[in-house]
Amino acid sequence: MPDTPQALSAPRTTPPRPLIEPLLLAAARVSTYDGDRLLTHASGFFFERDAQLFLVTSRHVVIDTPSGHHPDRLSIELHTDAQNLTRSTGFSIPLYREGRSIWRQGQDKAGEIDVALIELERAALPATLAYRAFTPAHLVDLADLRDPVQIGSSLLIVGFPLGFHDTLHHLPVVRQAIIASAYGLRFQGEGYFLTDARTHRGTSGAPVVMHDANPSAALGGLPWRLLGVHSARLDVSSRDLRDDEALSLNCAWYADILMTLSAPSAAGGPCDGHPQSPDARARPAAAPPDPANPEPR
Repeated sequence: MPDTPQALSAPRTTPPRPLIEPLLLAAARVSTYDGDRLLTHASGFFFERDAQLFLVTSRHVVIDTPSGHHPDRLSIELHTDAQNLTRSTGFSIPLYREGRSIWRQGQDKAGEIDVALIELERAALPATLAYRAFTPAHLVDLADLRDPVQIGSSLLIVGFPLGFHDTLHHLPVVRQAIIASAYGLRFQGEGYFLTDARTHRGTSGAPVVMHDANPSAALGGLPWRLLGVHSARLDVSSRDLRDDEALSLNCAWYADILMTLSAPSAAGGPCDGHPQSPDARARPAAAPPDPANPEPR
């Protein structure tokens, strides 16, 4: 018997697929400026805790004294239409207010942690804004041994290598990676783990994520675990530049530092530690450079 008209016109019960992978809307292209002078390009991503929205990037993106890198503001691209991703706007973020830096950074017994957190003023953001943000629910609980993160696990690094991206839709690209050191241990005593991936300048500050095959409702439609913040490539000084290949290893700072830096006390002073570094604490960010005594480049 043929299907009845009622059966043929039954409504769809499968929800429509999203326009794009939500992960791509969690990353932001970062440009650094000194006044109107463009300095560098980098990567970043959004992190939300309670009512606060933050931009996360590498600390050396906002200041790097050894190289003389002293921007006074950042600019990021924001999507303004979830149905038409070609629509975007630039959003400028000052790095200093009344002579004081506004980003948050941390340190532990091993020294500086190469992660910076900047709170975004929601009232200043566009009225229509299409983005996704990681939350504390996306972080890995290292005390939960039921689902450990294993060495060799497949990861993605979502960013803007050499500033490269989809310039029409203003979206990042991804690199595949694997965990290359014991996750949960501080590699050589530092607050990061290693990844094995091909990376380039401009990827600093990118989120390092692992897909969650069984996401909970707490992840809010962003089925990825935020493991780390990509910082830099690593190599060995004894490598023969002619005969030996580069290691293609990178350091990713453990993402749980975001709980330290986003805590209310981090805005004005030291915070409690985080699981990876029991002595980790927020510290005041650097003062603006003195134009009369510039750092050597």
